[in-house]
Amino acid sequence: MKVKILGAGSIGNHLSNASRRLGWSVDLVDNDPAALERTRSSIYPGRYGAWDLEIQTFASDKAPKGGYDLIFIGTPPDSHMALARAAIAEKPRAILVEKPLCGPSLKGAQELADEAKAAGVAVFVGYDHVVGKATRLVSDYLSGQKLGALQTLDVEFREYWGGIFAAHPWLAGPWESYLGFWQRGGGASGEHSHAANLWQHFAHSAGAGRVVEVQASLDFVRDGRVDYDRLCLMNLKTEKGLVGRCVQDVVTQPPRKWARAQGSDGHVEWWCGCEPGVDAVVASLPGKVASEHKVSKTRPDDFIEELTHIDAALAGAPDASPLALSRGLDTMLVVAAAHRSAETGRRVVIDYSKGWRPSALSLE
Repeated sequence: MKVKILGAGSIGNHLSNASRRLGWSVDLVDNDPAALERTRSSIYPGRYGAWDLEIQTFASDKAPKGGYDLIFIGTPPDSHMALARAAIAEKPRAILVEKPLCGPSLKGAQELADEAKAAGVAVFVGYDHVVGKATRLVSDYLSGQKLGALQTLDVEFREYWGGIFAAHPWLAGPWESYLGFWQRGGGASGEHSHAANLWQHFAHSAGAGRVVEVQASLDFVRDGRVDYDRLCLMNLKTEKGLVGRCVQDVVTQPPRKWARAQGSDGHVEWWCGCEPGVDAVVASLPGKVASEHKVSKTRPDDFIEELTHIDAALAGAPDASPLALSRGLDTMLVVAAAHRSAETGRRVVIDYSKGWRPSALSLE
């Protein structure tokens, strides 16, 4: 595989390392020479032991175009649509866009979907938790109806975002990046939209369909420097009537990344980072001893798992992948609906027949 990665921040380094560990060729691109130098001298060697001399680095205006198997976009979300649409013109086999795919305005979302389809280019969105080993175990319980009929579903990504700034020490705080601005894809609703995406994924695993109703409450920080939601609470309902809850915040310490699916015959819980370097799945069924499965992993493992999945998906049916563009776009509809609901104090209904546009959202 020949790979081009746009963005030399934390995600770009993770994707570069994962690609190299899979034996792929990597060109890393950024519009800031300081970011490329920081990658070569600090971020990459600090994380992985040494700079990989096989990685080629380029300023954006001098980067090669065309001839790539994969193009990865690891830049801030308010740049994703323009870069992804430009990447389609290079005709790679696939594009991976980091989450969140875009801001709640959904600007460019439908156009990206239309252009990717017309060009025959597969697009994936970087919600890597849905292809992790622990998540696959939970999906097996749900798809096999081992819990009986699914009655409700809860997912929480409650995590103080200090870890993000620790990984980006050149940022003094959220005001210096998209993170401090919800319209740019930041705040709890955007940065921790892994939770909404995971909720949707588990609902699909159980055959409950897509989210069609959203009722949300958001708590904003607006101090003249930033405008972001630190807490996003969502009540969700699917096409098949499944009702549940999704919580995302950027304030909880220590973090709690957790999900629970309650069925008529038992429940299963998913824990991310239940202890350092370990995810866990705990299931309880009537008349049986509760089972616990622990999955050891490192942060780099998450990205290797993600890229291995994409490689396999390209050999099969990429549109069926839980990382497929349609799933990422559905998550952005839910995020957009949450903001509309919080703004109006009303329930928002999603009409998928209208595509991934603001017009797909209506007040009830």
